[in-house]
Amino acid sequence: MPALPFDSLYRHGFARVAVAVPRVRVVDPAFNVEQTLELARRAAADGVVLTVFPELGLSSYTADDLFHQDALDDAVAAAIERVVAASADIDTVLVVGAPVRTQGRLFNCAIAVCRGTVLGAAPKSYLPNYREFYEKRQFAAARETLDDHITIAGQRVPFGSDLLFTATNLDGFVFHLEICEDGWVPLPPSGYAALAGATVLVNLSASNIVIGKADYRRALCTSHSARYLAAYLYSAAGHGESTTDMAWDGQALVCENGDLLAEGARFCDQPQLITADLDLQRLAADRIRTTSFADNVHDHRDRLVRLRRIELTLPIPASAVALRREIQRFPYVPSDPAARNERCAEVHHIQVEGLSTRLRATGSQRVVIGVSGGLDSTQALIVAAKTMDRLGLPRTNVLAYTMPGFATSTRTRTDAHALMDALGVTAHEIDIRPSATQMLRDLNHPAADDVPQYDITFENVQAGERTSHLFRLANQHHGLVVGTGDLSELALGWCTFGVGDHMAHYSVNASVPKTLIKYLIAWAVDTDQFGPEAGRVLSSILQTEISPELVPSHDSTAPSQSSEATVGPYELQDFHLYYLLRFGYRPSRVAYLARHAWSERDRGSWPDLIPADQRNTYDLPTIKHWLAEFLRRFVQTSQFKRSTLPNAPKVGSGGSLSPRGDWRAPSDASAAAWLDELARNVPEN
Repeated sequence: MPALPFDSLYRHGFARVAVAVPRVRVVDPAFNVEQTLELARRAAADGVVLTVFPELGLSSYTADDLFHQDALDDAVAAAIERVVAASADIDTVLVVGAPVRTQGRLFNCAIAVCRGTVLGAAPKSYLPNYREFYEKRQFAAARETLDDHITIAGQRVPFGSDLLFTATNLDGFVFHLEICEDGWVPLPPSGYAALAGATVLVNLSASNIVIGKADYRRALCTSHSARYLAAYLYSAAGHGESTTDMAWDGQALVCENGDLLAEGARFCDQPQLITADLDLQRLAADRIRTTSFADNVHDHRDRLVRLRRIELTLPIPASAVALRREIQRFPYVPSDPAARNERCAEVHHIQVEGLSTRLRATGSQRVVIGVSGGLDSTQALIVAAKTMDRLGLPRTNVLAYTMPGFATSTRTRTDAHALMDALGVTAHEIDIRPSATQMLRDLNHPAADDVPQYDITFENVQAGERTSHLFRLANQHHGLVVGTGDLSELALGWCTFGVGDHMAHYSVNASVPKTLIKYLIAWAVDTDQFGPEAGRVLSSILQTEISPELVPSHDSTAPSQSSEATVGPYELQDFHLYYLLRFGYRPSRVAYLARHAWSERDRGSWPDLIPADQRNTYDLPTIKHWLAEFLRRFVQTSQFKRSTLPNAPKVGSGGSLSPRGDWRAPSDASAAAWLDELARNVPEN
């Protein structure tokens, strides 16, 4: 097929699907089929490639012994023929539920139809015959079939619960059909289908409603999608089914890998069409990284190889189909305040647990830490103070040093002292300018004679002097140096290697990205962790420009350098990091997601702690520029720093960069393949 526009969700591994709940009339297939086709046309007009209808929707589920009447059988057959004929002009795959009489038995079937072709039919595997259900009275189970092909609407089609419908024009789109009770049994047919490669698991259901059942269905479907790293589409019978002895709520669900993407209104007397955009590449990424998933495939290989694959071409729109799925701007930070506070508390406990365990193991009772008045050292100092509280030791055992250099501003120096005082740690100041000047003089560097040559040597001499002092202070006081650098800086290589901020005895922030560091500090203020004075200082630090403060300027009141001017906006680079590290997406997809998340201020939700005037936007050229910078730094130039990282606790499922944990990579890799893909596949505007 021709190349899709960059703006199409289908170009980037998404697929729009729909769960439909039409109005029905009991045993009136002529009425039911028109209701079905009306929703199918709506779905096709919306760019949907797969539309799922309820169990026995063409006949109605509540036909009871009328299922064995020839008149109803004839009417259902006519309705199926109507669906097949009409589908020739409807650009979506339809999955409808109907009773099918074949092989001298009656089967409760899900029938897949696309553009005038019946792709296949899946009979129900498990027939409930308990409580209010008596399906074995009318139907035969899938295990009772005698032939793996039957005739439907004049077409010879595959028949069985072992069918995998595989799209040839959308990588990773493989769907499987099961019916109602099939999804409730301990080993559902869709589980084997997922192991065999199905990513979209479809359940046509009737499922009458009783108290608490809707919550149970929701939990069942979301957990099913999580266990099998798949999407799960669930459509239940609704308005119009007989209420002789049961009631119906028409619950419609779309789940993906443990997340509920969409849910319809229950007890609705109007037809419903619930859509969601599935992320097929996310599912593929999780499956390929979860090695135990592949082991499970191996253990069931004998059964899985018997599943049949039915190829089809999805009716993908040639024009752009805009993504409607919300992509969080801050993947490391929940936008919901309650979830964010819970996340911050959890991260805080992990960091404190890591440092306290290390101190117990080494027998050390003191830590040494450099405090700059910036974000990272502030969070590390908070962790150190709370660690002493946990160990029952005085906070004065935290030996904190602010070490002004040639470019330290009045603001950060003042904040550093105020924070140390507010937290009750032992505060010191060491002016590193004399020792740094001596080293510059030893190197015959012009800056030793006040020549304004502010090169990388000038900067790294200061970073090295600070770290060297901290390690010798730790020797002197029998303590451990606590590292302050964060995940974002490690990804970008924004740290001084060796005797610099790259090194410590134990790091607490190494798997915490910069955007989350800000929220951890904001959370400490918001929840009044340390009192009003500390809260005031922490608020000031949150408003300070992120800067290494290594190059002097005429204005010494505030930081003159901007880290983000060199390495890019951290909020954007953290977005890139998450999708490269967590999923390994190609750069063009990352750029597509970034533009969707960041190009419009009013699209999607914002964390509430971000003021309106700080809600930034980025257009595609800006995203492309900074993503290229990220790729060069992450893939090609900075891995050697990550290969020799000190110990640090892993904090989030988004990953860490420890060579002993989540990330192992060669230090001499080329970023050419990534940069070339970005250049070829991302337009300039």
